[in-house]
Amino acid sequence: MDIVVIGAGYAGLTTALRLDRAHNITLISAVDHFTQRIRLHEFAAGRPSVTVPLAELTRNTGIEVVTARVSSVDVTSRLVLTDDGGKFPYETLVYALGSRTDTKAPGVAEHAYTTETAGALRTRLESGGGDLAVVGGGLTGIELATELAETYPAWRVALVTRTEPGTGLSANGRARIAKAMTRLGITGHPNTRAEAVEPGRLRTDRGDIPADVVVWAASFAVPALAADAGLAVDDRGRARVDETLRSISHPDVYAVGDAAAVEIPGAGTSRMSCAVGMPIGAHAADVINARAAGREPKPFRFRYFIQCVSLGRRDGVIQAVRWDDSPVGLILRGRSAAFVKEFVCRFTLWSLRLERWHPGAYLWPKGRRPSVEGRRLSVEKSA
Repeated sequence: MDIVVIGAGYAGLTTALRLDRAHNITLISAVDHFTQRIRLHEFAAGRPSVTVPLAELTRNTGIEVVTARVSSVDVTSRLVLTDDGGKFPYETLVYALGSRTDTKAPGVAEHAYTTETAGALRTRLESGGGDLAVVGGGLTGIELATELAETYPAWRVALVTRTEPGTGLSANGRARIAKAMTRLGITGHPNTRAEAVEPGRLRTDRGDIPADVVVWAASFAVPALAADAGLAVDDRGRARVDETLRSISHPDVYAVGDAAAVEIPGAGTSRMSCAVGMPIGAHAADVINARAAGREPKPFRFRYFIQCVSLGRRDGVIQAVRWDDSPVGLILRGRSAAFVKEFVCRFTLWSLRLERWHPGAYLWPKGRRPSVEGRRLSVEKSA
């Protein structure tokens, strides 16, 4: 079978490496390397490298790696088109283009840094000091603020959040974040909506905040390519899939990772994260392999287990969560939490290397089996 995977992030690369090697697999990526996105805040703070060449991760697998930017997908002719004029026919397409920081707010694209521009941010911060504002109260924003405050003491760091920082964590978890912010001298601006970025300042609904540098980590957005191709998408532009991760509108297309709206039984739509992306990518490969072999594929099952947030290199919070991602009171904190977070980061890369050597080896926590009624409703939605 001719399979084309577009996107080589956590989900897409997991799918490509886990597919049966009897398939003809083409992996198309805009860059020639895999980026450990969960370490980009570390890269901004001086970590030497967070990338691994795709040639290294796919060596001896038979996967053809193509470095090109996908410009469009022709779902009628089953063709992937790239900006250099390439045309790649497929029998099965895996859509894995992921997400990026949403930079639509006024002035963000022109004047702010993001995790995608971590290298440029690092160069800027190393050149001096001043006022630094991080926008975003999710785990990415918290990790950026604490890591940068710890590494660059010449910068006065502010964290601007629409609600309280770490709203997905328990009260104990949020208290630990507040304590870390105090220790690192971070000024918090909770319940504040950032409205625009201008040279030297961040405009908010509560007034201007001085900012020689702004780092934007408020939200993520997915490419419009799925919608432009005619795939069924949700209100955020993510491809809608059934319980086997197949597009509800085009059965020869699978969507994985951040670019897919995956319904997790009892937990709602999947959260954009590596923690969910890799299991989704792995299961998509299992489904494709099963169907190619004439077997009935299993529905996707997943349960949330923990949330990890680093608070600099020597502190962190590991938050225990229920199967639906809601927090419980139990947390691990301090150096022990930092150790666990580092282990999780390493485990993701180890898992990809393991899939290269032994496809199918990666495992993940599985949750509730979809009920018969839930499966019936999924079929009705797809009709």
